[in-house]
Amino acid sequence: MAATAEAGTEEAAPPASRRALVAGSVGNFIEWYEFGVYGYFATIIAARFFAPDGAGDAEALVKTYASFALAFFFRPVGAALFGRIGDRIGRRPTLILVVLLMTAATAAIGLLPTYATVGAAAPWLLTLVRVVQGLSAGGEFGGAVSVMTEFAPPGRRGLYGAWQSFTVALGLLAGAGLAALLATVLGEDDLQRWGWRLPFLLAVPLGLAALWLRLRLEETPSFRRSSGRAHGAGPAAGSAPAAVPPPSAAATWRAVGLGVGRLMGWSAAGYTFLVVMPAYLQSTLGASFRQALVATVVANAGFALAILPAGALSDRIGRRAVMVAGTVALLVLALPLLNLLQDPDASPAAKAAAVFAAGAAVGLLAGPGPAMLAEMFPTTVRYTGLGLAYSLSNAVFSGSAGLIITELIQRTGDADIPAYYVVAVCAVGLPALLALRGDDHRRALRD
Repeated sequence: MAATAEAGTEEAAPPASRRALVAGSVGNFIEWYEFGVYGYFATIIAARFFAPDGAGDAEALVKTYASFALAFFFRPVGAALFGRIGDRIGRRPTLILVVLLMTAATAAIGLLPTYATVGAAAPWLLTLVRVVQGLSAGGEFGGAVSVMTEFAPPGRRGLYGAWQSFTVALGLLAGAGLAALLATVLGEDDLQRWGWRLPFLLAVPLGLAALWLRLRLEETPSFRRSSGRAHGAGPAAGSAPAAVPPPSAAATWRAVGLGVGRLMGWSAAGYTFLVVMPAYLQSTLGASFRQALVATVVANAGFALAILPAGALSDRIGRRAVMVAGTVALLVLALPLLNLLQDPDASPAAKAAAVFAAGAAVGLLAGPGPAMLAEMFPTTVRYTGLGLAYSLSNAVFSGSAGLIITELIQRTGDADIPAYYVVAVCAVGLPALLALRGDDHRRALRD
């Protein structure tokens, strides 16, 4: 039914599908570019905003990650707020509003006064900006994935949805690459005093480009059909009959909870290996800022290279097979890979291979993940449902990763804490992935 209608739309307007892919992806790029930059500069931000004496000690780093986590805990609020708007008035206007808020908040970090200038107000101002970022980021994922998957041609939802994750990788890589470039070009003093601000200010031109793309975006076929039925417009001659009534709130929340279970391994492993790693390498293993960033670039390269093939593969063999394979790989490899990084006698090539493999394993989850979530919810609650599942998973298992890992290492002195964290979360989430139906990738999205 719906598959036929979607196929006809795709054949008639492939440029609209391409615009949807780009416009949906660009906001994710900006969002994760900023979150990556914040993580990569965590030690500098700790010294500038959370340490009165300017020293980036462990306590200041924990406070920095607490601010990091707070933004994630506001994501579900943003997902519920903007998801409700997006399911009622449309994906396009909601995504335009979200990218404006995200751009303004990110640029504001680059302009904030530090502790040395305004004293105790500095961490509060930073935290307030992080809250706004959390709200806007919570509204980004649900709308972007809805747009990509609702415009996707039949049999290609996994690949289309994977672009969301791919632009996450590109954003993290761009943030890491720019941070590494600044660390190389600027002296340590200039980087500490003002150079760290530049990546945040770069959000302004990026946000303007995203706004232009989203202003050219069309509303999705699925939302137009759903909205037409909601306003009493019957189906056109020869089209699909009216859809079943919207799911109950209880059914939607059950699906959200199941979605969190299916995403938790991706959330925990992704932030542990792709964002928290620089601070871990510096504070626990004694690596330099530049060495830590290079390692993170390699890990994110492995992540990026695995995402699109994993999404495309899931269109052929199913989301379950690919995501379970990624989870098992993380369960088996997390501790050995971390131990290799800790080994002072291991070669740089071996360590590079370790972080690359960790990133690629996360990519096996991130590729099929967006399409898997979109297939769990009907159009009437898709923006809200998949946005909530994603943001709740990230709030608990990503946003808290740096805080949990840093605090536990500080208390126990055990350098293996990151691996234990990843293994524990992946083990708990594996049964939810195993419960996926093997043929979900062949079914049409529910209207």
